[in-house]
Amino acid sequence: MMLKRRVKRPKADAELDITSFMNLMIVLVPVLLMMMVFSRITVIELSLPGLQGESAAEVIQQENLEVLVGEEGIAVFFPEGYLIKTLPVKTQEDGAVVQDWEGLQLILRQLKQTLLAKGAEKKDITLLINDTVPYQQIVTLLETTRSYKDVVAASVVDAELFPEVGFAEVNADLSDLNAILSASQQGDDVRAGGAE
Repeated sequence: MMLKRRVKRPKADAELDITSFMNLMIVLVPVLLMMMVFSRITVIELSLPGLQGESAAEVIQQENLEVLVGEEGIAVFFPEGYLIKTLPVKTQEDGAVVQDWEGLQLILRQLKQTLLAKGAEKKDITLLINDTVPYQQIVTLLETTRSYKDVVAASVVDAELFPEVGFAEVNADLSDLNAILSASQQGDDVRAGGAE
């Protein structure tokens, strides 16, 4: 019996076909680029209380500009503890209650110009925010106190107000914003009555 010997045939090299993968990439890359969100990241430097390492004498000598914000309205103090102006919340035509951000910015602009006229370059502000204030109002407050839109040489630019923002706890004597607003309103009524 004769054994048959098997002859191995040389195998042909397999070709790598990547056309379907390339077609997938051609479609996938533009779709992913269209879905990408281009966002601008803004960094706001905040000075938190207790982290600055200042002595008590330096803190007492430094005049603080404070803005107290609650659901009832806004109160501006300068120097610390002396009420400049109160801004109660406004009711819009649709019944929505909103803070008077334009009024706050106007007061801060006037205060900044007064300080600059006296040669004081004040850049810091302390925000006293009640726990009930929504997050979006805090963001709007930060934007309002840091800068304002101004026209310079026929173009609108962001002018600096108080860019160095700090946060502090609301003192017990300032926690009742309703009492501050009503006392301020009564003071305005007395002044208006005395002017007649």
